[in-house]
Amino acid sequence: MKVIVAAVGRPRNAALAAAIEQYEQRASQYWPLEVREVREEPARGAQVSLIQDRESERLSAKVEGATVVACDERGATMTSTKFARFLQDARERARDVAFVIGGAHGLSDALRETAQTRLALAPWTLPHELARLVLAEQLYRAGTIVRGEPYHK
Repeated sequence: MKVIVAAVGRPRNAALAAAIEQYEQRASQYWPLEVREVREEPARGAQVSLIQDRESERLSAKVEGATVVACDERGATMTSTKFARFLQDARERARDVAFVIGGAHGLSDALRETAQTRLALAPWTLPHELARLVLAEQLYRAGTIVRGEPYHK
């Protein structure tokens, strides 16, 4: 089982990039973690749906064969403990799990609909860089929960 984080673009803010990297490194102590970034679609004068479609196609190509979890504010919510169980179940089934995070305009409807799970990282819309940080922290927290370590309280 491998955890894949597929995201549009690289974090532009240096402090946010450092925090993301720190939590992704921490999470990789618990889960085999691969980060796969795809380039952002130029947005000048383009229709939002076209941008979403092109970025989502790039993301889909990076996660073939995995159980796809679309990070979307309209998705289901999970407690940290339930999220840890979700990942542990995937590990026991030896299934790769890919979390996809769209760019500034989000994911295409097609990708959201074909994803096996839609997960809300918060009840509101998050900038994609912040969504990646929240996901990385929760992957780390889930690992500590599964191992019974004291980080999660």
